[in-house]
Amino acid sequence: MRYDRTVRLDTDFATAVGRVREALAAQGFGILTEIDVTATLKAKLGRAAEDMEDYVILGACNPPLAHRALDTDRTVGLLLPCNVVVRADGDRTAVQALDPDTMVTLTGLEALRPVAKEAGRRLDAALASLTAPDPA
Repeated sequence: MRYDRTVRLDTDFATAVGRVREALAAQGFGILTEIDVTATLKAKLGRAAEDMEDYVILGACNPPLAHRALDTDRTVGLLLPCNVVVRADGDRTAVQALDPDTMVTLTGLEALRPVAKEAGRRLDAALASLTAPDPA
């Protein structure tokens, strides 16, 4: 089972992170957390992590969707927020979002399906906007 939704961008890492933030905001997601995995691993592991590519995890949250999910099952908070990874991938930058259907699959709660579907629609729109041609 695939648990990600991925796009690859022909842009540098820093630019991609900014564009991802904007795309998520346009779909009603705020960033609750940001983990610079590269810096954290280098700080904790030193030389062992020297070859780690640029890698950031953005903890995105759409408050109305999170509220609906938590009203259905308080334990689903373990699967929130919607994690979005931005990482260097050779000459490109990969942007990966956790597939919200994972909530339904892992919990077995069909009542979460509408929330997962709406979150998926919004994440797909954000990802699609990243690969759309720039209006000139």
